[in-house]
Amino acid sequence: MTIAVLGATGMVGGRVVGEASARGHRVLALSRKPASEDPAVTPVAVDVTDPAAVREALAGSAADAVVLTVRTFPADQEFLVGATRTVLDAAARLGIRVLVVGGAGALRSPGDRALLVAENPVYVPDEYRSVALAGVAQLRTCQAHPGADWVYLSPPAVLEPGERTGRYRRGTDTLLTDADGGSRISAEDLAVAVLDELERPGAHRHLTVAHQRGA
Repeated sequence: MTIAVLGATGMVGGRVVGEASARGHRVLALSRKPASEDPAVTPVAVDVTDPAAVREALAGSAADAVVLTVRTFPADQEFLVGATRTVLDAAARLGIRVLVVGGAGALRSPGDRALLVAENPVYVPDEYRSVALAGVAQLRTCQAHPGADWVYLSPPAVLEPGERTGRYRRGTDTLLTDADGGSRISAEDLAVAVLDELERPGAHRHLTVAHQRGA
């Protein structure tokens, strides 16, 4: 496949680029300051806040899928929602599937599906609540789009650089936890899950993954 990655220089985006390249896909690394020495990766300078630039980059890419991995801290909900809508609009016109790497806050809490993780202090400290709520708004933006082919991947509560094991648990719209209540995955294994979903699309538009015990 040809895969466009927006936010290609970020923690998740960079690992998605590497995983896609390692699997033999052609990758377009889209970011404000792109760079790559991998011959399978084409760096493309684009500002995700510029709808015309995003449309032009995707239209010229012949991409089969686009992965949106843009995050902000501190939270900038207006930017995140606007960037997501821009990508969905452009992809819908071009018939390109969109995988949004979103936030854990949009998931439901284990044991209480009425309580979003973004509003659950067990998983989201006060200082991160605005970030988590921005992820909820991002998912709502996807759900409200009439024509886009999208899937929203929520990471678990803790996402950080680590080891690539190639193994993980998969769920839908509820946070996955282990026996000790932990909920985590490495950015490397999240990238594995992203590529698995692109190569073998599942049935759900909102999904999550987490570390597999023993992995």
